[in-house]
Amino acid sequence: MDAIDRAILNHLHADGRLANAELADRIRLSPSATLRRVRNLEQTGAITGYHAEIDPKAVGRGFEITVHATLIMRNRESIETFEAAVVELDEIIECRRMYGDPDYLMRVAVKDAEAYEQFLINVLADLPGIARMTSQFTMKLVKRA
Repeated sequence: MDAIDRAILNHLHADGRLANAELADRIRLSPSATLRRVRNLEQTGAITGYHAEIDPKAVGRGFEITVHATLIMRNRESIETFEAAVVELDEIIECRRMYGDPDYLMRVAVKDAEAYEQFLINVLADLPGIARMTSQFTMKLVKRA
């Protein structure tokens, strides 16, 4: 990966719908050479996909919570069972298995505080293997990845 590849990634990260000709102009390369490089970045796995950025409020998911979860047991069966259950829940928009404590860091997105309370009581609390959970509410999104 060289400076041109990094420039391509930066431009496509900022605007995944950027036309190849515009991208070529921005990085000062011919359109055909730019397209070859983009295809190579896709084939090697540097570019894993193109996605639309969605406004969470517009789809009823404007209330975001960070949930820290610790399991009772940290054996293979407990981990696999917990992770399989988490994958099935649309409200959990991201889940990371962590080193140390807590075992998992999850991002949950729902309509509002009342919806989160219901999700917590009726779904999260019943996840298999949970020993402890704590919730943190997002006050303000300062920077998006």
